[in-house]
Amino acid sequence: MEGSRSEVAVGAIVLVVAAGFLVWLLQFTSLTHRDGYEVTASFRSAEGIAVGTEVRLAGIRIGQVAGMTLDPVRFRARTALRLDDGIVIPADSTAVVSSDGLMGGAFVEIYPGGSPDDLPPGGEITDTQGAVSLLHLLMKFVSGEEEGT
Repeated sequence: MEGSRSEVAVGAIVLVVAAGFLVWLLQFTSLTHRDGYEVTASFRSAEGIAVGTEVRLAGIRIGQVAGMTLDPVRFRARTALRLDDGIVIPADSTAVVSSDGLMGGAFVEIYPGGSPDDLPPGGEITDTQGAVSLLHLLMKFVSGEEEGT
């Protein structure tokens, strides 16, 4: 009798921990529905980002990458960014693919512009900077290649 009570208690603890983990997981994945609106940005290189990647402004998460497609005419990565409700950015803002350090993951950083006009839902961020390849930079350094060559 004593053994079955302890087994039930351990089972209940495992279920509570599993439920807590599931709630935590849903808060930090794209499985949860977040209100907001989408804007687009076209990058020369979107290396390191994927659907679900964070979009940040001043280091604060303000949205996530909602979709990515290849523009077959311009050969650029067309990216849909879902920004949280209440976040309004100037129309001349810049989107940059950045990383959390040398071995960190990539994210999209928004640098607000100075325009008095806001970027509307469905609008496009035209000033973008794609991912910088560390390997490419090292090869340029080793070969002594100068900027612009």
